[in-house]
Amino acid sequence: MTDSNYSAQPAAQARMRQGTFLGVPPATRATTGQIAIMGLPFDCGTHATRIGSRQGPAAFRAMSSEVRPLYPPLADADPREGRRVVDLGDVDVVASDIGPSMAAMEAAVAEVVNADAVPLCVGGDGTVTLPVLRALARRYPDLTLIHIDAHTDSYPGESLNTSTTFTLAALEGLVDTKHSFHIGARGTMSVAGAYDHTRSLGFRMITGDEVRKRGAEAIAAEICQTIGARPVHLSFDMDYFDPSAAPGVATPTWGGPPVAEVFDLLHGLNGLDFVGVDINTLSPPHDTQGMAAMLAGHVAVIAMHLVQLGQAAHHPNGGPRL
Repeated sequence: MTDSNYSAQPAAQARMRQGTFLGVPPATRATTGQIAIMGLPFDCGTHATRIGSRQGPAAFRAMSSEVRPLYPPLADADPREGRRVVDLGDVDVVASDIGPSMAAMEAAVAEVVNADAVPLCVGGDGTVTLPVLRALARRYPDLTLIHIDAHTDSYPGESLNTSTTFTLAALEGLVDTKHSFHIGARGTMSVAGAYDHTRSLGFRMITGDEVRKRGAEAIAAEICQTIGARPVHLSFDMDYFDPSAAPGVATPTWGGPPVAEVFDLLHGLNGLDFVGVDINTLSPPHDTQGMAAMLAGHVAVIAMHLVQLGQAAHHPNGGPRL
């Protein structure tokens, strides 16, 4: 897939070791209209105390035994029917080896995007979103972003780390920042001026305090009105949840919304044209009884329904997006 030795793992090998998410069929490639589950087991290995997001995809799949596929708040139907969801296993990366791993993830996601399928990626720390956006941007030049996170990950700096993922995305022109959102930033900070820097890149930013005061329904309505029919990538950082609900994350941040309010926000995004999803910063070594991993599976089920509802709204004939 690249000129390095990094590539997608053989599907059968990946499944025999860890199973698939929700028991969906294993596959070596995706086809038009499918949702492709992809593990991105990478972290930079630089966090002072909480290294472990590289183990996220395995825990995500294992805890999917506690998740159910039907989701009546959005659609009382099984998104897996008709082989509409497949699991491609994990991209073969080496944690902390940033360059080759980023290239491998980008190449693997590009194969899915070029097949007119939708990647649903599970990380991995917050850097894994960048190669996903790089792959999507080549196909969708008008790509927009909804980033739901306790942090903007748009801090000053031009070298890749977990705090500069979206700074680089903006500098590389991967997303239409004027129609893109950072939702939910809160808590203590290590860098002064980070929020101002995020806004200076052109992003729309709605803090966690604003979400709480205005309500999830109003925030979702603003997002949908702003993005309209543009293609959108949803990046969901598990630390958006309060640590009381999701303890196993890379950067737990107190003061998060109740789980039900997070789901309300996601429900309000129904109708958008989702062309990619990533769920990141799940850290199994710091989890309690698989709470965060199971919750990540629930987010993924919601995302699958959102993708399919968006496909029905924007591409009713099931063909590729023009």
